[in-house]
Amino acid sequence: MEVLITPINKTVIAANGSTLLDVLLANDIPVSYSCLSGRCGTCRCKVIEGNVQGPSAADGRLASSGRYVLACQSHVESNCVIELPEMDEVVIHPTKTLKGTVTAFETLSHNVRRLRLRTNKPLDYSPGQYANLQFWPEGIRAYSMAGLATDDELEFHIRVVPNGRVTSQLDERLKPGSSVKLNGPLGASYLRRKHAGPMLCVASGTGLAPILSIVRGALESGMANPVTLLFGARTEADLYGLNYLQTLAGDYPNFHYRILLSHTPDTLQYECGLVTDPVINDFPDLQDYRIYLAGAPAMVEAASLACTRRGASIDRIYADAFYPSGV
Repeated sequence: MEVLITPINKTVIAANGSTLLDVLLANDIPVSYSCLSGRCGTCRCKVIEGNVQGPSAADGRLASSGRYVLACQSHVESNCVIELPEMDEVVIHPTKTLKGTVTAFETLSHNVRRLRLRTNKPLDYSPGQYANLQFWPEGIRAYSMAGLATDDELEFHIRVVPNGRVTSQLDERLKPGSSVKLNGPLGASYLRRKHAGPMLCVASGTGLAPILSIVRGALESGMANPVTLLFGARTEADLYGLNYLQTLAGDYPNFHYRILLSHTPDTLQYECGLVTDPVINDFPDLQDYRIYLAGAPAMVEAASLACTRRGASIDRIYADAFYPSGV
């Protein structure tokens, strides 16, 4: 069976039984991949024509813009046309399972904790990716790295939910010296380093963690892109990390941030409204932007819709889906 790969317009042959990822790698076609088990979403690609059998790799607004599959879990069953995203932005970070030791578990706000881990081996990842943390056998949750792979330790921001099956126990059970098992990196919402145009980052709650990783990754590597961060919360008590944002803005003139509170009507220090409001009101043309979203699914959907209405391509909006699991 013939497979036409766009945008490079190269035709290759798919052998029976091979996954789409096998076909791409066998023909030296650059493609991002990581876990090889269909969990991370990194090898997502778009089926333009033909029959490709495999699990769907799209949700939210992305699902309405075409058929996406995971190359590592999909098989070609007819001649087809496959579109690969950003072939100049390929990342390959094999997923690892590592042992981590807690070095700090501290309060950032009334319901957000900072977890720092020192692992037995280094974890190579791209800014914006996440990992599954296993605190105890039945206590497994996904959290984004808030730092960079070059940092001495891994940092995660965890929202503690009252009566949550896992997070409500962490204050009592996690201490310096506690063991945590980590599996990662995962996720396709990573920093696109070769993009030279403006970047818009939108975060709510602990969605700030992967956005901090992306912003630091861009700024500290010398990317000169204008970077704007919109950070939203319900009230001032829900905010955290502001001193760090202020430091970044002071050190890097191409970085600017805005804070929006949705349930605080009177404030002189911060803006009032939804974190998506500036997208609608202050960004008339997002065509040349790369956009990174992180936070509650409803916010990510609303921000994605607002960005596409301002000219952003859905393929240039990056977000990994995190849905509540009785946290």
